[in-house]
Parts: sequence; C-alpha cells; structure tokens
Amino acid sequence: MGKPDAVDSEIMGFAATNGFAVLTHDLDFGALLATRHVKRPSVIQIRVQDVLPSACGNLLVRALRATAPQLDSGALVTVDPARNRIRLLPI
Repeated sequence: MGKPDAVDSEIMGFAATNGFAVLTHDLDFGALLATRHVKRPSVIQIRVQDVLPSACGNLLVRALRATAPQLDSGALVTVDPARNRIRLLPI
C-alpha cells in the first residue's frame, strides 16, 4: 500500500490515482482540496475526541453509508456526533 511516513500531498496523490478516499482526523486534507480545486480523492474528516474504532466506529460506518453517493462523485465529508457535513468537489 502507501508509505506510512508519506506527506499529505503524497497521500492525496496515491488515493486519487488508486480510487481511494482519505479518512483523517487532520484538517490539512480539506485545505489541500480547497487549494487544488480537484474532484479526487474524496476526504472523510472525523471530528471526535476519541478516534479509536471502539469509540467512533459506528458513527463512521453510518456516515459512510449515508454519504456513499457523494463520496463516489467526489466530496469532503466532515463527520461529527451531531451531523455530517458534505461539500461536493471541487471546492
């Protein structure tokens, strides 16, 4: 797969080239989408304190199911316990 020590731009390029989405707790990926004006890759930002799967896994699975069509088309999805925010790409 990808390199675990890759910089954000490499991760974005790898995901776009291979048809992946980026799942992150880091806001930098949304900023990269905004500055690059690209349609791929989709980015899912999870905005919770505890990012362990046992704590946020169900929230994330529900969000992925609810936003799958937008993610397939290219989107920035922000997931938090109260709601999901969707911005279609390019931003």
